[in-house]
Amino acid sequence: MTNIVVLVKQVPDTYSERKLSEADHTLDRESADAVLDEINERAIEEALVIKEANGGEVTVVCVGPDRANDAIRKALSMGADKAVHVSDEVLHGADILQTATVLAKAVGTVDGVELVVAGNEASDGRGGAVPAVLAELLGLPQLTHARKVTVEGSTVRVERETADEGITHLEANMPALVSVNEKINEPRYPSFKGIMAAKKKPVEKLTAADLGLDAGEVGLSGAASQVLESAPKPPRQAGHRVDDEGEGGSKVAEYLISQKLI
Repeated sequence: MTNIVVLVKQVPDTYSERKLSEADHTLDRESADAVLDEINERAIEEALVIKEANGGEVTVVCVGPDRANDAIRKALSMGADKAVHVSDEVLHGADILQTATVLAKAVGTVDGVELVVAGNEASDGRGGAVPAVLAELLGLPQLTHARKVTVEGSTVRVERETADEGITHLEANMPALVSVNEKINEPRYPSFKGIMAAKKKPVEKLTAADLGLDAGEVGLSGAASQVLESAPKPPRQAGHRVDDEGEGGSKVAEYLISQKLI
């Protein structure tokens, strides 16, 4: 039996226009369509495969606003058993360290966790540090950037791709934390039966106070890093055209020299 926690995040759809808020330069989540991050779908799929082979239970843990419930329900419709949703206005603007702290507290509310599965990085922030920080806070061995995961008894093994032809083999006793990359699997589509069943699965709602955290510990005002200024990406400039009448190579070289590129 393997009890697994999967970390999930609702992110702005990459096909939507994404921008920062003018007020505090945090991500304006209301300006774009929101979806369950694709890498999280792969993390859920891997957890379900492990559960199907070893038994146990899959719990989804999410930190995000109320609208993140849609992402949680998709995870449940894929086959996860239950969820923990931490939603609180005081979390607005939390940085990587604060987010990992909240996640550690939330994972601690789940009994008997043997494996934590996460995506290697979210598509909105792309910090790629939360799994490692979370493992440190929980005191767990971390097996990150996995392209293959195997669980045998109380041992978890992963293959990590380190170069075009290089593979690193990692092994640890559980409980442990694993992060997966985009090559790990192809996530399943929720079935109609799964979608209907998800409506009845339990979702525990928690606030920062429920986790024993003060507002000053987790919000924008206490973040270790902040965006102080932002501006839209400038429009693309027209390129420099060179008409070759026998001196094209020299003209290209002259242009590159003028731009201090050579």
